[in-house]
Amino acid sequence: MTLSLHQNALSESYREILIGLGENPDREGLQDTPVRAAKAMQYLCHGYDQSVEEIVNGALFASDTDEMIIVADIELYSLCEHHLLPFIGKAHVAYIPTGKVLGLSKIARLVDMFARRLQIQENLTRQIADAVQQVTDAAGVAVVIEARHMCMMMRGVEKQNSTMNTSVMLGAFRESSTTRQEFLQLIGRSK
Repeated sequence: MTLSLHQNALSESYREILIGLGENPDREGLQDTPVRAAKAMQYLCHGYDQSVEEIVNGALFASDTDEMIIVADIELYSLCEHHLLPFIGKAHVAYIPTGKVLGLSKIARLVDMFARRLQIQENLTRQIADAVQQVTDAAGVAVVIEARHMCMMMRGVEKQNSTMNTSVMLGAFRESSTTRQEFLQLIGRSK
């Protein structure tokens, strides 16, 4: 099996981690684990190899609509930059267009691109909002993320039922409580 330089370096690092844990990386069940773990980590962090421009790829379309557009319940999977443990959740993204709309799948792809980097949820929320604002030049952008963090569930305080919620409101969503409230109601976060 031919590995890239990065995969080979990662694989060697995982081998050293196994040894550091007191394991024998040459035993049958672990022989291929360093290579598999290296490939998995590269996949989980492939957002570093993407850019906003590549993701959007010209998928902006002229539109007369000036009403709120929401893409809700976008599942996301990321790795906590502090412990390299997963956090899993969903993002709700809204924007108010000003003459152009973004292809529907591009919103989910932007969420994935930023989530597939070592992250903290607070920064992830901001990065998504800023990217949508940059691409669409919208009158306002709102992003809410709700996620469960394995670094809090599997270690440390071991709280199994906790969820972290973060939000970023830009433009009309920040300036108008009515617009913000409409968004929150539509995603089921307010009564």
